[in-house]
Amino acid sequence: MNILLVIIGLFFSPPKSVYDFKIKTIDGKEIALSKFKGKKLLIVNTASKCGFTPQYEELEKLHQQYGKEVVLIGFPAGNFGGQELSSNAEIKEFCEANFGVSFLLSEKVSVKGSDINPLFAYLTSQENPDFKGEINWNFEKFLIDEHGKLVHRFRSKVKPLDAEITAKL
Repeated sequence: MNILLVIIGLFFSPPKSVYDFKIKTIDGKEIALSKFKGKKLLIVNTASKCGFTPQYEELEKLHQQYGKEVVLIGFPAGNFGGQELSSNAEIKEFCEANFGVSFLLSEKVSVKGSDINPLFAYLTSQENPDFKGEINWNFEKFLIDEHGKLVHRFRSKVKPLDAEITAKL
């Protein structure tokens, strides 16, 4: 075995769960997802100018209703038709002013393509009972269990408060 590969493996082992990732919030603060061990996570790729953007209202309701058990994180992305605003400040202002968003938002990221955010590269490659592979559109949802494992994925048309999601929370 090549000694270089062994050395690289020592320093760069593949992630074992979402807890191996850190994110930057929309305010630029770094947060380790390991901070949320023991809680479920609902990760959603969002956009401000999409037909599914009204889902922000239900996401906020879900956050208010289930926030003690589930950490909701929105990841603004402009991968689909450039439907996200330009800056983090604009996104934050839009979400707060129009939907009263108080759940955690990350900085604007890419959720597919050559510049895909590492967390989404990991999530889209994970086995789960639903499907894996590239994200098709804005507002896809990833449900992570209390141990950091992806347990369900939902396409954009599944609304945040649909029983399909809430029954699993």
